[in-house]
Amino acid sequence: MKIGDVSFWYADIGLPYPRAPLQGDATADVAIIGAGYTGLWAAWYLKQAAPALDVLVIEKDFAGFGASGRNGGWLTGGFAWNHRRYLEGSSEHQVRAMVEAMNGTVDEVIRVCEAEGIDADIRRTDELMVATKPAQLGRMRDEVAHRRHWGEEERVHEIGAEELARRVRIPGALGAMVVGNVARVQPAKLVRGLARAAERAGVRIVEGTAVMGYEKGLVTTDRGLVRAPVILRCTEGFTADLPGRKREWLPLNSAQIATEPLPPEVWDKIGWDGHEILGDFANAYCYCQRTREGRITVGARGVPYRFGSNLDVNGAPDDETIRRLVAILHRHFPAARGARIDHAWCGVLGVPRDWCATVGLDPATGLGWAGGYVGVGVSTSNLAGRTLADLVLGRNTDLVHLPWVNRRVKDWEAEPFRWLGVHGMYALLNAADRREDRPGAGPSKLATLGNWLTGRT
Repeated sequence: MKIGDVSFWYADIGLPYPRAPLQGDATADVAIIGAGYTGLWAAWYLKQAAPALDVLVIEKDFAGFGASGRNGGWLTGGFAWNHRRYLEGSSEHQVRAMVEAMNGTVDEVIRVCEAEGIDADIRRTDELMVATKPAQLGRMRDEVAHRRHWGEEERVHEIGAEELARRVRIPGALGAMVVGNVARVQPAKLVRGLARAAERAGVRIVEGTAVMGYEKGLVTTDRGLVRAPVILRCTEGFTADLPGRKREWLPLNSAQIATEPLPPEVWDKIGWDGHEILGDFANAYCYCQRTREGRITVGARGVPYRFGSNLDVNGAPDDETIRRLVAILHRHFPAARGARIDHAWCGVLGVPRDWCATVGLDPATGLGWAGGYVGVGVSTSNLAGRTLADLVLGRNTDLVHLPWVNRRVKDWEAEPFRWLGVHGMYALLNAADRREDRPGAGPSKLATLGNWLTGRT
């Protein structure tokens, strides 16, 4: 089994040939820190709208090194939000507009990929969120009602155990929430193709260039200074690596495994012919996909957070995390119990203190940002990139009036309190799942306590 090495998605296609670093001091109209989905989408949309604009993307490692090349490949049109918090200072109409705009990202990503010739193993399908316990069934029905209330009546509904079994056979499944108009993707293929599309549009990308700090009009790197009137920070979970930013967005860790390609007789037992992206309603939830070549990938939280907002080393998870992921694989897909695990990897995602994604630009300083996607960034990053482009160009579009624009929240607590809080939350979520596994058990209040502890609800 390969451990780390960025991710399985790069083992699938090979690590990219590195681009040249910054060659001394430089200038640009727009400097973007971070060559992941957000930075590349912002750069691409800026060049589509204003081809003469000089856009420079600065990347410490290589384009797609972070979550963009490590995620679960869920293009869902969903995002990290809490309606109560978005309604603070916004109308219900604006919140519904946000949901509608985010839902449209699936079609938009696919449109751009088709136009730019990006082959990212994209397959339109449904999302299945499965309930295997009575308490999970209650959460599932609450979520269906919540999403339908906020404008997703046409794409979200509930199915029972029999209909679910015709799609995929999960032991003990009681039903599922079905979300339509989503897609499965190979994330590293998507980010690599997007980087090439941005370059074809005239974007400059420099790699192997670490940003040491930035301020109005100036980005300081280990390769030289970059002067630009607009600077966009698109570093998501790696924001904590920038000086003075360790408490702004917490780098929450998530990990995955990938099996070997499964033979037809195993797939006959599992089903899953529709290649739906699949998760569950456990408190410590999982996320899975059936890949192009017939593997199963399983993701979940392992060691959720490293003290001091520290990051992983080249995507390498610990042994206990791998064990937990294998246990989830065997529980949901027992027919795959004999399958070899070919790869295990991890990465970080950005979590604001209120667990709500945000995008913005300060016109007085020219400093902008986007992120805090809390693990659903494949589609959110596209809307963020489009919104950043509109903000930079001063366009009065519907996007710049959405409730996540220019939304600021307080920082996370100093250590050791944020470490204790996050680890305490996940200990409570795991304990809640164990309690809910008991016959006849209802929802555990431990999960409510855990989510309250870190402001998740």
